[in-house]
Amino acid sequence: MTDFIAFFPGQGAQQVGMLAELAEQHSIIADTFAEASAAIDLDLWALSQQGPAETLNLTYNTQPALLTASVALWRLMQQQQPGLTAVAAAGHSLGEYSALVASEAVDFATAVKLVKRRGQLMDAAVPAGQGGMAAVLGLSEEQIQELCQQVAEQGVVEPANFNAPGQIVIAGETTGIEAAVAAAKEMGAKRALPLAVSGPFHSSLMKAAAAEFEAELNAVSWQQPKFAVYHNVDNAPAAAADIPAKLLAQLYSPVNWTGAVQACRAQGELAVEFGPGKVLAGLNKRIDKTLTTKNTLDVASFTDALAAIQGAS
Repeated sequence: MTDFIAFFPGQGAQQVGMLAELAEQHSIIADTFAEASAAIDLDLWALSQQGPAETLNLTYNTQPALLTASVALWRLMQQQQPGLTAVAAAGHSLGEYSALVASEAVDFATAVKLVKRRGQLMDAAVPAGQGGMAAVLGLSEEQIQELCQQVAEQGVVEPANFNAPGQIVIAGETTGIEAAVAAAKEMGAKRALPLAVSGPFHSSLMKAAAAEFEAELNAVSWQQPKFAVYHNVDNAPAAAADIPAKLLAQLYSPVNWTGAVQACRAQGELAVEFGPGKVLAGLNKRIDKTLTTKNTLDVASFTDALAAIQGAS
């Protein structure tokens, strides 16, 4: 059996109707959603299948729904191949919680409750309309740092996601983001566009959310992960006692996905994206073309991923 790396996506991968095709054939999908729904008293399957999209895309709904989708796919993989495990894992922002559930560092119901609360706090940290994010394509990390400094007088702007070489997301106050988008184009960016998100995630403006979230993270009985989970804040695994601090800092620190993929790549050459989309697979191609990333979003892609892990493709 081929060793594989498990990757778990963050917000943006969700979509109304996700996993419907797989759920028709495998009851474990609906069962996993039922377990999560009971944990937070919200019908996540109905929300995921019927929407509306505007409600699903609310941060505090997206986070438990997407965590559940990823865990459902992970459980299905284990059901189809008993005893299957990964050699390493990483998750993009919210996806880090999915990775920790898969590694048995935290139980599923607890994680669902945590990310629901995480979403609520992130949504409330900055008043609506006062913060946001923007994607900048075609500038280097050094140019992004220069850009943020250049518009600092207009408002707080910081790097938030190092998604891939030449694809970086910034976050901050609305006035600063607007100035940064204009300045990025003048610096030669291929594109610079605001994102449809409700706040300046992974910036220092999220420290208020972190302050309220700390006690809840510390109250969880964290276990040592069964395989290495590379955290967003430093692209390194952590002992169980250090996991809360890593997750807390993640709220207000940049997500270095480029670094996560590079760190995991040392553990293998096959990755599987456990989520309803292909966001990470696309980023991974830009980061390291020698890493093959399979998806699990529907019946055909799930079968292909399972075959690859079994060494049949």
